[in-house]
Amino acid sequence: MTYTEARRVRVAVGRWALVFSLVASGLAALGLSTGACAAPAQALEKPKLTIAVGGKPGLYYLPLTIAEQLGYFKDEGLDVTIDDFAGGSKALQAVVGGSADVGAGAFEHTLLMQTKGLTYQAFVVLGAAPQLVLGVVKAKAAEVKSVKDLKGMRIGVSAPGSSTHMLVNVALAKAGLKPSDVSIVGVGSNATVVAAARGGQVDAVSNVDPMMTLLQSSGDIKVLVDTRTQAGTRAMFGGPMPAAVMYAPQSFIEKNPRTVQAVANAIVRADKWLQHATAAELIKTVPESYLLGNKALYLEAFANCREAFSPDGMMPAGGPATALKALASFTPEVKPSQIRLGDTWTNVFATQANRQYP
Repeated sequence: MTYTEARRVRVAVGRWALVFSLVASGLAALGLSTGACAAPAQALEKPKLTIAVGGKPGLYYLPLTIAEQLGYFKDEGLDVTIDDFAGGSKALQAVVGGSADVGAGAFEHTLLMQTKGLTYQAFVVLGAAPQLVLGVVKAKAAEVKSVKDLKGMRIGVSAPGSSTHMLVNVALAKAGLKPSDVSIVGVGSNATVVAAARGGQVDAVSNVDPMMTLLQSSGDIKVLVDTRTQAGTRAMFGGPMPAAVMYAPQSFIEKNPRTVQAVANAIVRADKWLQHATAAELIKTVPESYLLGNKALYLEAFANCREAFSPDGMMPAGGPATALKALASFTPEVKPSQIRLGDTWTNVFATQANRQYP
């Protein structure tokens, strides 16, 4: 898609958002509800939707789980199937291959797709900080004082090419090392992470909570890099860094703007729910299998990550530029001067969702 065509798409999407706003205003004037129980103003183009995600039980994707568990997708008229993969790169492959319509994954995927001549766009944000943790296993903790000491070691990530791998590469670059200075091992993002760290399969691990809090609390890892907080994120990336987003091919957004708006509505509601959720509400809502058999530990992990969740689904100012700089620091094919950054994200849908669910 050319730059001109992309601009036309954004204009078209903006017009749809205006239509939604006018319809909502008209309903309000008639005294009708525009809340979750109201029928969609217009039929969705694709009410049956498949979403690909890599490591859904992780807190990184908690807003997606909340939207699913609390029925927010159904409220919007969507019949959603969520396919879970070992890592974000695998989920992206499903979207590219057409077996999934929408992806939930790191914002950087939209940048990488542009280097391949494909225009993908993030349309609502789940995470305002990466929530990624890099730690060295207990057996190597004495000899590894900093990231620089990881040279020659095996580092476990959810899947090669995923956001957990990106953190490793950014940390290596800041330490003066190259990606080739370490060996990358895919360890998934569930209980397999714990098994790899405790079983000697890796010397260090980059992953998300609740797995990293579990390993940290048990003394199985020593944390080297922590981006679960805004301060830790700025220290590693030099600015605000968007994390998990909902993204789709530009062509899908162009053809299905009402469907995309419905997804954004559900995620924004979930983002906002998480800002005020109590411990009891969270434990009641999250699937039992996600709790690792230890509710207290899960709540500790949630507390560690709480400020990393987006409060409103909006792309943070400066976030895309920070992500591009980070990705370009270790990915030769990503040349900032050749990336149309404005085509990789939009706040149109999140803005409308916040109007509907203030």
